[in-house]
Amino acid sequence: MTPVELSRTVLGAVRRAVDAGELRVDVPERAVVAPPGPGGTGDYATNIALQLSRPAGQPPLRVAELLRPHLVGADGITGVEITGPGFLNIRLDQNVGTALVRRILDEGAARYGHSDALAGQVYVLRVPYEVRAEVVADVLARMAASQGARVEIQQQKQQEQQTLQRDDTHETLDVRPVPAPRDPAPQDPTSLGTDAARWALLHPTPSDRPRITADHLVQREGNPLFRVRYAHARTRAVVRNAADLGFTPEPGAAEPRTPLLPLLTDYPRILTTAAPPTRPDAIAAPARLARHLVAVADAVLDLLPATLPRGDEKPTAAHRARLALAEAAGTVLAGGLSLLGIDAPDHL
Repeated sequence: MTPVELSRTVLGAVRRAVDAGELRVDVPERAVVAPPGPGGTGDYATNIALQLSRPAGQPPLRVAELLRPHLVGADGITGVEITGPGFLNIRLDQNVGTALVRRILDEGAARYGHSDALAGQVYVLRVPYEVRAEVVADVLARMAASQGARVEIQQQKQQEQQTLQRDDTHETLDVRPVPAPRDPAPQDPTSLGTDAARWALLHPTPSDRPRITADHLVQREGNPLFRVRYAHARTRAVVRNAADLGFTPEPGAAEPRTPLLPLLTDYPRILTTAAPPTRPDAIAAPARLARHLVAVADAVLDLLPATLPRGDEKPTAAHRARLALAEAAGTVLAGGLSLLGIDAPDHL
């Protein structure tokens, strides 16, 4: 179940509560679902009860209590817990996770998260002669293409006015993140090499000035780019090591519960934040993707120590399931890095 599908399920619960006369509200167009924050439980959480509290004229906790029974009975949901001021924490059927992992492995890095939702659409990004803007526009074009759109990038003089335009054939947006520093010379992004330079320009939000330092080249945990690429390389290594031990990945219920599944499920939504690329907030999509990959990397690195048998231990179904989950995470990391224009090495 993807976040989009779960959002529809939450809205269905609201609609049933309204139809039953338990809530007197207009059903919203969307419900935000995301991995639980601090203090949360389960696979996903939604703040829909807080969102509806004022129009319903009831406290958020009461709204959450009214919605909970309508969610518990939905397909793919095995439990719902209320935490904090009224967050609904949702636990998904483990079979849903098994199907997700199998889908990722079947589709691979070049297809998972991609769609033809924008097939036939043409967008124009106007870019000044500035390295960060050019790199951001390139990634926006890659992400939009992953949804079936075609993007044209046009160079624009610095003094030309920023505009968002639309005509009968395409939309146009100026791409102007805070520029990369050009002086002193050590802050030239090209001095870092292609991969580190692109990461340095893409990982900060568009409103933040990028930091161009040799820290992006350091191979240790404090470097997010290293963690992402290292996590990908480690997933490839454990698959090779498992083959040496005589077993292969097999999607299944991997215990203990891991935050990795919601992150892998959310990856397609992250790609759609750049589609269409001419929405005013779409310029932040490359940074969202980079930060999502860091979260995936951290989650899979936590999983890897339990992936292979230890000592004389024989491979079990749990080992095979964890191995499949790790391989799926590596697939997402490889796909995301490719969209950022960054290499995903199998050895690091």
